[in-house]
Amino acid sequence: MSDSIMGASPRRVDGRLKVTGQAMYSADQHPQGMVYAYGVYSTIASGTIKALDIDSAKSSAGVIDVLHHGNFPPAFHTPPEQFSVEKILTSSRIDEQRLPFEDQAIRYAGQFVALVIADTFEHAREAAYKVNVSYSDNTAVANIKQGLEKSKPTDAEQGHKRGDPAGAFDSAAQTLDATYTTPVETHNPMEMHATVALWENNKLVVYESTQSVVVHRNTLAQIFGLPTERVEVRAPFIGSGFGGKLWVWPHSVAACAAAKVVGRPVQLIVPRAQMFTTVGHRPETQQRMRLAADAKGKLLSLRHESLNSRGFGDQYVENCAGMSASLYSCANVEINHATVKVNRGAPTSMRAPGAAPGLFALESAIDELAEKCQLDPLAFRQLNWAEQNEQEQLPWSSNHLRDALSQGAERFGWAKRKAEIGSMRDGHEVIGYGMAQCNWDAMRTPSKARVSLKADGSAEAFCGAQDIGTGTYTVIAQCVSELTGLPLEKIAVNLGDSSFPPGPVSGGSWVTASVLPAVAEATRAALKQLKGFAATEDGGLAGAEPDDIKVNNGKLEDGGKSIAFAEVLNSLKLASADGEGHTGMADSEKHAFSSFGAHFVEVRWDPGISRLRVSRVVSAIDVGKIINAKTARNQVEGAIVMGIGMALFESTDYDERNAMPVNNNYAEYMVPVHADQPDIDVILLDYPDYNLNEFGARGIGEIGITGLAAAVANAVYHATGKRVRDLPISLEKLMSDASRQGQTMS
Repeated sequence: MSDSIMGASPRRVDGRLKVTGQAMYSADQHPQGMVYAYGVYSTIASGTIKALDIDSAKSSAGVIDVLHHGNFPPAFHTPPEQFSVEKILTSSRIDEQRLPFEDQAIRYAGQFVALVIADTFEHAREAAYKVNVSYSDNTAVANIKQGLEKSKPTDAEQGHKRGDPAGAFDSAAQTLDATYTTPVETHNPMEMHATVALWENNKLVVYESTQSVVVHRNTLAQIFGLPTERVEVRAPFIGSGFGGKLWVWPHSVAACAAAKVVGRPVQLIVPRAQMFTTVGHRPETQQRMRLAADAKGKLLSLRHESLNSRGFGDQYVENCAGMSASLYSCANVEINHATVKVNRGAPTSMRAPGAAPGLFALESAIDELAEKCQLDPLAFRQLNWAEQNEQEQLPWSSNHLRDALSQGAERFGWAKRKAEIGSMRDGHEVIGYGMAQCNWDAMRTPSKARVSLKADGSAEAFCGAQDIGTGTYTVIAQCVSELTGLPLEKIAVNLGDSSFPPGPVSGGSWVTASVLPAVAEATRAALKQLKGFAATEDGGLAGAEPDDIKVNNGKLEDGGKSIAFAEVLNSLKLASADGEGHTGMADSEKHAFSSFGAHFVEVRWDPGISRLRVSRVVSAIDVGKIINAKTARNQVEGAIVMGIGMALFESTDYDERNAMPVNNNYAEYMVPVHADQPDIDVILLDYPDYNLNEFGARGIGEIGITGLAAAVANAVYHATGKRVRDLPISLEKLMSDASRQGQTMS
């Protein structure tokens, strides 16, 4: 075998298709006879449809039909709580439980109330504006505060308790009791949600911008009462999703139904404004942290209470306190979660769900307690390192957090930090140093794959996973190359089709750890079949024992004889040697699986012109074996920038009078731009975790955003003395004379 390609940094195998415009995304699909749909969306957040006047719309040029509550075809609900990681290949999932047009109740602004189908996009949009809807308007619940005034929180029943956290808190030398809040964040990937649906011989074919073709297929099959064999979902390319494209949303169901009604393919693209309303978001959170330590800084008690907003009719839990149960060593811990109803669409997973807002609260509180103990923030964290997962009472499968802390601190120059607030300056700018730990579960899910070694000397891999821009095409090609010795240019990877062997959801940072073992097993099975062919009379290695045949650079070798894969197959007039692989969950009874890291952040504050910027970030990340250093580093860098957006910019705002979104566009919803980019230095520790899979790889997509907002907030405090506990850290909060004081949750 040649030098290992696992851990190298080859370019993305799908890169040329993307930069030349040949990659076909969902909205690029134009099957013959396709027509266009455009939604009519509610202009109130709570109430009932009294009347729907569609006459003007139906008489508009090019209009084929208008669907609404009165004429929408029958559809079925999915079983509640059917989705599970263990059964991911057969699960279904829908976040907004109400199907489109199911009733005339309005639960949030931007809810589908009608759908216009026309011969062109322009005609459909023009007619949609002519649909006249009258409502009976109710008082809307705009935020958590109003939700708590209207009803009590619902216990999410996702708690954990060990020891006596209240007693330990009351008797501790140093305590902290503070509340941290995060606003609604909206995913806003570059590619908007899009569906192209068609029915062929009573089979539903859907091109969908989805992070799971398999779960999407399973869900649509249940909604339309079809066997899964009669539904096919395709998503060869996805313009990212950040969690917003994990599950089925109303537009996909509506497009499929519309295609059935009109008997033609239908395209439905969700406008940017409705990306803020009807396809999920990270919910608003309110988190109370009560921490206690002894006089030397050892954690004695940790209580984390989390409350998040959810829609009416839907239950979604943002697992903010999940990491608090195990990241630090502490004998007395209590975490709990609750939800409260507001008039917004259903929340959903957003990059590092739970952990991103949760570690903002935890890592901010840790810094505040470290200051009370008069300890350096790095020293406090090193003192309270968890040798094992104390929640599960299991050893870590692999934990190099201490190494991440030391390497990150050294590369960043943490030793130069002066503890006194505002004491570090460069001209007009005040410099602040902040840090935080980052953490995310390491998971492996069931997956299947198929690999074919072909008579033309190439190889082809198939898996019903998808590449959302993370590099899945490339790491699968690397895996096949590693085992066969074939160069990457001779390996074709086929993803994003539910007709392929089922693969996992592209979320949770589990795809690489889950898919590679299945691909490896399938590749070995194909090689085994090929060796059997070669050992036959006309196979080229007649008389050889198949198990003794070696593989080297796309050839089979036995003794002094060598023959290319293609020669074996051509000599026998065979098209291919094929193999399938199927792998399952990791053994969670022996080890706790997690990924770790540390962020070190420098901010610069110019009080004269009220300018705050993140100038430098060093992140040391422990995510097992790095399969592709280029795509791995890219994932962390993107997550860091997203974390800066969370810390300084992002907030979806709602009018408190009526719960209407007020900045549901890219002009007013602030995200980092090129001018906001800091110098980013990512350290990939590269310690394989062979307890998780044979390659030692763990997921990397989510961990980079966790803790980053806290590191920024801690750096801002070091520079300005303002402890901002309510994200985002706006200039108004820094210019205010009053420091933010956390309030206890009611």
